Amino acid sequence: MLIKRRDFLKAGSLATASLFVPQFLKAVEGRNTIASKGKALVVLQLSGGNDGLNTVIPVRNDIYYKERKRIAVPRETSLALGTEAGLHPVLTALKNAYDQGEMAVLNSVGYPNPDRSHFRSMDIWHSASAANEYWQTGWIGRYLDAQCTGRPLAAIEIDDTLSFALKGEQRKGLALQDPKRLYDSAHSQYFADYSAAYQQTESEAPVAYLYKTMAETLSSADYLYEQSRRKPASSAYPSTGLGKQLKTIASLILADTDTSVYYVSLGSFDTHINQEGQQKRLFQEMNDALAAFIKDMKANGKWNDVLLTTFSEFGRRVSQNASGGTDHGTANNMIFLGGALREKGLLNPLPDLADLDEGDLKYRIDFRQVYATLLQGWLDADAEKVLGRKFDLLRFV
Repeated sequence: MLIKRRDFLKAGSLATASLFVPQFLKAVEGRNTIASKGKALVVLQLSGGNDGLNTVIPVRNDIYYKERKRIAVPRETSLALGTEAGLHPVLTALKNAYDQGEMAVLNSVGYPNPDRSHFRSMDIWHSASAANEYWQTGWIGRYLDAQCTGRPLAAIEIDDTLSFALKGEQRKGLALQDPKRLYDSAHSQYFADYSAAYQQTESEAPVAYLYKTMAETLSSADYLYEQSRRKPASSAYPSTGLGKQLKTIASLILADTDTSVYYVSLGSFDTHINQEGQQKRLFQEMNDALAAFIKDMKANGKWNDVLLTTFSEFGRRVSQNASGGTDHGTANNMIFLGGALREKGLLNPLPDLADLDEGDLKYRIDFRQVYATLLQGWLDADAEKVLGRKFDLLRFV
């Protein structure tokens, strides 16, 4: 079969766009790599702006109950975190982790001059830029650039598309729904026909590059698929979206795949209307998936090597709106789960609801301090090089 150059270019573009495999260094076929030290960071993005005040609840704060007459979580139904705070009643897996010293909460995390746009605020969180700066790379992508030469699978997102956070200048993460789906796509007859039809005498660099990319996709797909089958996740995971995604992550962790960062999203938490039901539904999905994941990691002796963190692009306003929901806010909490936390429980005071910025929480912790701590304390990376400036480190890892 003879294929025209423009058709091959089109097919190659489709292949690289659909598979999102930016670099196919054949580490799996014997090339030297800088191996990870076995630690895994799992980033759970709560897309849409999760309401942190109804996640970690200030159960003794009268202002909270005054401003949220319809949607406040009653103290008696919350899951106690000491005497001053409680968890949303659905989050039993987090409560168990807290009781076992395997959970930490950082309150009032944000950045100066906050932006209430979903797109812009998420861009700031993904890039780790200042609010008045526009960067072209993500913080995890720059970690790949700085630290992960020879490690094509150092960061994996469980999704169809790759988030900005995982895009570096030279290197990018890999996005896939599951290893078998990637394997099936890479071995589809459509791309096999184009690969077979490629003429090795073709001298144009773009065509040669696309052929190389398509060919090397096969080895990456084969490697991930085979690794994921070596030691499948053992716990019974829920058949929800997040349940399946965390099951995939677990199978790769258990197979000792050379991956340091896993990225996954849940949403939407944009609860302008009828927040109670929407947040509860999403929290139930998150709770059940995390319960299975934690059980799996513990059963296989991996829990001390895993650190899971949650974040949203912003929190919600302190006062409820007229539709039984909350509107876009600013600072929020972040939750950390793992067996090797150095500090546990509530790491800093709950938000001060009497000291607001036009009805919104004031940030007390710059989120880039958290990133610096994760990079340097957990991933053994040069945080200043990745983030572009020095931030004071926290002590929870």
